[in-house]
Amino acid sequence: MAELAKTYEPQEVEDRIYKFWLNGGYFHATPDAKDESGSKKTPYTIVIPPPNVTGQLHMGHALDETLQDILIRFRRMQGYEALWLPGTDHAAIATEAKIVEAMAKEGLKKEDLGREKFLERAWAWKEKYGGRIVEQLKKLGSSCDWERERFTMDEGCSKAVREVFVRLYEKGLIYRGERIINWCPHCKTSISDAEVEYEEKEGFFWHLRYPLADGSGYIQLATTRPETMLGDTAVAVHPEDERYKALIGKEVILPIVGRKIPIIADEYVERDFGTGVVKITPAHDPNDFEVGLRHSLPVINIMNEDATINENGGRFQGLDRYEARRLIVEELEKGGYLVKTEPIKHNVGSCYRCHSIVEPRVSKQWFVKMQPLAKPAIEAVKNGEVRFIPERFEKIYFHWMENIKDWCISRQLWWGHRIPAWYCADCGETIVAREDPKTCPKCGSTHLNQDEDTLDTWFSSALWPFSTLGWPDDTPELKYFYPTDTLVTGYDIIFFWVARMIFSAIEHTGKVPFKTVLIHGLVRDEKGRKMSKSLGNGIDPLKVIEDYGADALRFTLATGNSPGNDMRFSKEKVEASRNFANKIWNAARFILMNCEGNNVTYGLPEKLNIEDKWILSRFNTLCKDVTENLEKFELGVAVAKLYDFIWDVFCDWYIELAKTRINSGDEDAASSRQVLVWVMSNTLKLLHPFMPFITEEVWQTLPHEGESIMVQKWPEYKSELNYPEEEAAIERVMDAVRAIRNRRAEMNVPPSKKSSVYIETDFAGDFEASRMFIERLAYANSVKVGEGFNIEDAVQIVTSSARIYIPMGELVDKEKELARLNKEKQKDEKMLSAAEAKLNNQGFIAKAPEAVVAAEREKVAKLKEKIAMLEDSIRKLSK
Repeated sequence: MAELAKTYEPQEVEDRIYKFWLNGGYFHATPDAKDESGSKKTPYTIVIPPPNVTGQLHMGHALDETLQDILIRFRRMQGYEALWLPGTDHAAIATEAKIVEAMAKEGLKKEDLGREKFLERAWAWKEKYGGRIVEQLKKLGSSCDWERERFTMDEGCSKAVREVFVRLYEKGLIYRGERIINWCPHCKTSISDAEVEYEEKEGFFWHLRYPLADGSGYIQLATTRPETMLGDTAVAVHPEDERYKALIGKEVILPIVGRKIPIIADEYVERDFGTGVVKITPAHDPNDFEVGLRHSLPVINIMNEDATINENGGRFQGLDRYEARRLIVEELEKGGYLVKTEPIKHNVGSCYRCHSIVEPRVSKQWFVKMQPLAKPAIEAVKNGEVRFIPERFEKIYFHWMENIKDWCISRQLWWGHRIPAWYCADCGETIVAREDPKTCPKCGSTHLNQDEDTLDTWFSSALWPFSTLGWPDDTPELKYFYPTDTLVTGYDIIFFWVARMIFSAIEHTGKVPFKTVLIHGLVRDEKGRKMSKSLGNGIDPLKVIEDYGADALRFTLATGNSPGNDMRFSKEKVEASRNFANKIWNAARFILMNCEGNNVTYGLPEKLNIEDKWILSRFNTLCKDVTENLEKFELGVAVAKLYDFIWDVFCDWYIELAKTRINSGDEDAASSRQVLVWVMSNTLKLLHPFMPFITEEVWQTLPHEGESIMVQKWPEYKSELNYPEEEAAIERVMDAVRAIRNRRAEMNVPPSKKSSVYIETDFAGDFEASRMFIERLAYANSVKVGEGFNIEDAVQIVTSSARIYIPMGELVDKEKELARLNKEKQKDEKMLSAAEAKLNNQGFIAKAPEAVVAAEREKVAKLKEKIAMLEDSIRKLSK
């Protein structure tokens, strides 16, 4: 057996162990793998939510990857051919922004380089920095199949993207047209509805008068964006609104612009909201755009890509949208068109990447028709082909999918998958093709120009579960590992990513992409706040690993974790996890020390003592419980049971019981050593998915079979290890020992002061068999089991299975102890009186800081509690 260092130093262990796993090829999964008996193994697949190549490991990643690694290690040990497929996302907007930012420091713009040179820089950047997060995932212990690592712009994924685009185009599900989209003026690209984050902000309702063109009066309305009036092409009322029926078909004059626009009737207008009149700006509002289509209204775009006013804005051309707003409001007020300005709070959309305010804007873009794709994806969840855990997140999925709009997939970026569409300069034909065309199929011209736009990043990541396995080719990996089994992700990207993967997979493979979606919450700080740069409360997981080890971080993230719920992270929790690791280490060192030179092998002895059967029975139940919890994705429950078993049952009780037998020189000491090794070894297997490094390091030092703990067989419940009678017997003895220790502690009796213990019980055999344990653990110099004890002046302790007597004189000098307790009580009563006097002083209450008053109140409560305990001890001792 190998030795363990005196203290556990994760920094000395983790990199070495990870290298050992990589060299052993233990992470690699192969199609049609067979087990030792030659039977085909069942696949189990997880595809990693691909982190951005721009990314750095944050606490959200750490949680996401820890949960996936727990599941994949568990299934691998269960005998599945477990594939955890890793990769990274090209993150179009974020990556391009990083490169543009770096170029700006050199005084360069994208346009200065041109597309080809810019992309050369982008690929160079990706090669230099793109692997950073992968190395960070390895520090966490992630057991991904790194031989299969993918990138959303690698050759295989790019082939899949083009195939999907062409197929959808050929089916009429992809089209190009002018529609309202969300435009980010900072990133200068369109973004989808799902990429807009809404936040409540303070703003204004400007109430305006639009004069009737016939001079008969005016019509009143309100807007939050007065600058968009430059593009108004109508005002609308409800067709059944009696107030305005006579005005329908008439015209108003657009204030400060002077253009005549019609008054139209449309059911979109809410009669009971405001004045029941709305301005219609088809180019700058999604609802207005639909109204404009219904009424064939002109569409006047008044903004440039950077949200400055364009030539359609007349004298406001060139102004920033907010500067134009300020001047327009001034002119409206001067012209008598502004009725009032009303402060409001309203939801404002911003870009999820750069947080700039998004501008709805008509633009010619590529779209995917969503209704035909959404229908089978909704049905797949309804019929249980895909299930969400927790189930409540299905409502979010259904709500988004049932109200889905066509998906804008084109982006005005250079980094990404370029749209495979070409336009003939001579005849205007649009060509969408799998291979780059050389000539126009309509007129034969060679003057073809490819679309400048790239595809939305989510278009390629929607294909991730099958593109990474070789689709559209019919690869062995696709046949064996697809559909995948479990997707682990946060609740914040259910529609960003999860929904898109489901409808894409069903459309292109005819199968769902995964069977289960495990949703986890956010990692918040110890006060429950979301971690953010602005609050400065972010915690770097790599720093936690450096200070405490990856296992401590992983154990902390698993502890208390429940599907769908947020969790709080604190230094104290990590320290507790580190202490747990130390507990395991010290237990292993004790076992190794006591097994050295005793020829202990792996396996259970033929003869088992009562305490051995107890621990084996408890371990057997643990196997069953932890396995069931993991299969139900109750990872937090599973880890809590492991913690309780290892700390309380195994370390605090069985090791002490085994130590008693080993130290006594009992002939059955050998079986205790054997059971110590067996239970420790198998408990490490159950713990391995949660704390892979320390479990591997300790397991390697124990007698074992095989190369690595991570490919050992998962411990299973066995009926032959179920010992209910012996388990109950030891539990009775433990109850008695706990009760004796508690009473001694109440009476301040030190462990060094031994006493006689008399036990009356109906389970005499159990207590007789455990006599040596009671003597050592209950600080007894003798233990007598029987009935009818008549001991004067004895402390009596009652448990559910025994009545225990301890002679009072052997525990304390009664008079001295009473004197000590009374003296301590008097001292505390004086302190209580002083503290209460302070609190009764109104001057103190009025002048002292709130925290000081609160501390004084807490002091009073604690003193009262302590005095009550002292009085109870005096009462018991006086009996």
